[in-house]
Amino acid sequence: MTDNQNSLKGELESIQDQIARTTPSTKRRAFEKFFLAALGSIPWVGGFISAAAEFKFENREGEEDSLQTKWLEEHALKLKRLQFTLEEISQRFEKLGDSIEERIQSEEYLDLVRRAFRAWDRADTDEKRMYVANLVTNAVGTKITSDDVVRLFIDWLDMYHEAHFAVIREIYKDPGCSRYEIWDSIYGELPREDSAEADLYRMLIRDLSIGGVIRQRRATTASGEFLRRSNRRRPGPAPTTMESAFEDTKPYVLTELGKQFVHYTMSEIVPRIESSDLPNEDGIA
Repeated sequence: MTDNQNSLKGELESIQDQIARTTPSTKRRAFEKFFLAALGSIPWVGGFISAAAEFKFENREGEEDSLQTKWLEEHALKLKRLQFTLEEISQRFEKLGDSIEERIQSEEYLDLVRRAFRAWDRADTDEKRMYVANLVTNAVGTKITSDDVVRLFIDWLDMYHEAHFAVIREIYKDPGCSRYEIWDSIYGELPREDSAEADLYRMLIRDLSIGGVIRQRRATTASGEFLRRSNRRRPGPAPTTMESAFEDTKPYVLTELGKQFVHYTMSEIVPRIESSDLPNEDGIA
């Protein structure tokens, strides 16, 4: 066997050992359905295990064996990442206690797990995969919204880019901030209005506004109805330029759905989820 094949064999054996140590048989029986739902939702997992079992660790020069080795090496890294995520989630489940066992085994929750881990597999970055793991954990231990809305949050994780999430985080941390303040906090120096960067920023704000994640702050009545804005014309000549992508007078806030999305997915800026902790329009919990 070549050194590379020896290394791969050792890596696969290590993965098998990790699987044995993290299978639900060593944890509460209630976790079994969760693990099976997560693993079964990712198509390549079964193919990897089958290919690894059939792989002959022999010194061959053929291109087919070389490609097979590379495929196995790549998916071995993916499986390690998946195992790390599952073990981290299971550790967080342990801290939630016995009260979640019924929820973990419910078909409604398992459907969320399958949907979430398909999104996890499609994610290109550790940041997005972390958000999926946070959502899966918080959806089992917290009930501040319906499972239908949690499915919507999974779709948002699938659809939006990390640049969208950066804007969401800034508005959560500083409710009422303007587009200029958001840009300044994330990127710093302003680009030209006709630059690709300004076009991209307009798109980010537009995507999140149309998607119902953010909006401009509006006054409301005591019963929560939004008040109409008066369309008063300012005295003087009409402006000769269009509104800046980095406009600095209109405050932005998260919608109520946007706040719930942050609480379910971004645990690094929201230590604990409680319905009473949700910030109000002014960002005060």
